[in-house]
Amino acid sequence: MTAPPRSSVRVAVPASTANLGSGFDALGMALALHDEVHVEVVDGVPGSAAVTVEGQGAGAVPADEHHLVVRVIAKALSELGYAVPALRLHCRNAIPHSRGLGSSAAAIIAGVAAAHALGGLDPRDGENADRALQLAAEWEGHADNVAASLHGGLVIAWNDAGRFHAAALRPHPDIAPIVLVPQEESATHTTRGLLPERVPHADAAFAAGRAALAVHALTRDPDLLMAATDDRLHQDYREPAWPGTVALVRALRAAGVPAAVSGAGPTVLALPRGGELPSGIPLNGFTELRLPVDTTGVRTTVDHA
Repeated sequence: MTAPPRSSVRVAVPASTANLGSGFDALGMALALHDEVHVEVVDGVPGSAAVTVEGQGAGAVPADEHHLVVRVIAKALSELGYAVPALRLHCRNAIPHSRGLGSSAAAIIAGVAAAHALGGLDPRDGENADRALQLAAEWEGHADNVAASLHGGLVIAWNDAGRFHAAALRPHPDIAPIVLVPQEESATHTTRGLLPERVPHADAAFAAGRAALAVHALTRDPDLLMAATDDRLHQDYREPAWPGTVALVRALRAAGVPAAVSGAGPTVLALPRGGELPSGIPLNGFTELRLPVDTTGVRTTVDHA
């Protein structure tokens, strides 16, 4: 295998919110909160890496080749037919870890995009985008968050016999997300373990209708967001893990604000008309962040050949 032709690239990747109510593992939306990674090829043992991190995860994530972004870069470079060189990474992380805002998906997309950029490829162009999504979704296990971070905007993701796909849509300009982020961290595998193997047929039918309505509400008619973000598929089952999160979702909805658990939680996604929450909502323990929709997706810059 030959070395990749580029030696220094920069990647900026947005956070994401997934499910958006009943669109479990199918709907995702990119948010304007970004992790940035500078990747450089350096002299050293092939496959080794030195990683520095500022912001989220600093001091808590591996500083060598075991770092998630490095592992994904190595996998993606190999898939592209390139040898894995020694690397130096500097990460500036703004996306909270393990909060339901797609931090792991963002790291995976950062790695896939960096590998493509090192190879002189645009990760969002044609067949490159299909390959990038497949690599990322195989690593993540589902495609909603990674597709949103890759493409930006609103995405519908699905899996067809092991092949991951996504359709990207432009959200309505009045969509003004607010995320309410608690201090507690989550683990997706733990909260997925709370979900039943089967749900009642009536709940499945309800979820199908609301997920379809969510696509229309998010792109054409935000007045329908209250009904569109309702859920019977997963949120109530996760209440034992995040009682405060589910209670806040219910309080917001009772006050007329469309709201849902963001991803696996514990962050809450609110979509108020006009971008303002009503007074009197109990936000104790939650930090309010106003995050516009990111319509661009992952961005890469090549420093030099």
